[in-house]
Amino acid sequence: MAKGITRDAIVDAALAVLDDVGMDGLTVRAVAARLDVKATALYWHVRDKKALLDEMGTRVWTEIAHDAGGPLSTGGDWRAALETYAHATRRGLLAHRDGARAFSGTALTDPSVLRDQEAGLAWMETQGFSVAAATDAVSILTSFTVGSCIEEQERAQAPAGVYDIDKRDAAVDAASHPRVAASGRHTRAGTADERFAAQLAVVLEGIATVRSASPLL
Repeated sequence: MAKGITRDAIVDAALAVLDDVGMDGLTVRAVAARLDVKATALYWHVRDKKALLDEMGTRVWTEIAHDAGGPLSTGGDWRAALETYAHATRRGLLAHRDGARAFSGTALTDPSVLRDQEAGLAWMETQGFSVAAATDAVSILTSFTVGSCIEEQERAQAPAGVYDIDKRDAAVDAASHPRVAASGRHTRAGTADERFAAQLAVVLEGIATVRSASPLL
């Protein structure tokens, strides 16, 4: 193992590389160059890009959980707790370039992160959720938030003019297709924060139906 190279140092460097060049430019070799070592020096900790992403994802998801706080920090209401979690997830993913794409589907490498979920699941039971229903609720919420962030980041990083609303209207012939034009303008109404909050409210209404229902799978 290379002297002075720690797992935390590798993750720090990897996040810096991600922010500089994005998901497509993130490689073990690029991280090694950032640390001024050969790529082989990192293989003790991360054997490939997937393992690297798992370590990065574990760091980010741990920070998200810390940012969200425990259920009692929201006053003990399940809606407020899940809403707080969703906003914390969005902040954590948007904090890094391509964050949503990079950290979705990563495997947690620290078992303590999983063990820490025990208290939250127990609390959800007091709110009327079975373990299965609570798991489904968080899965639905996470999937919505990750997908929303991927779309938001891709649009933000697109070349200027790609999503120009006037060009869209001209392309679809807005005069002859007023509903299509109105739909396009609706998707751009308000700020990204406002759109996320509005859609999140709809998702939480759906989760309310999961609360006492049978497991989805």
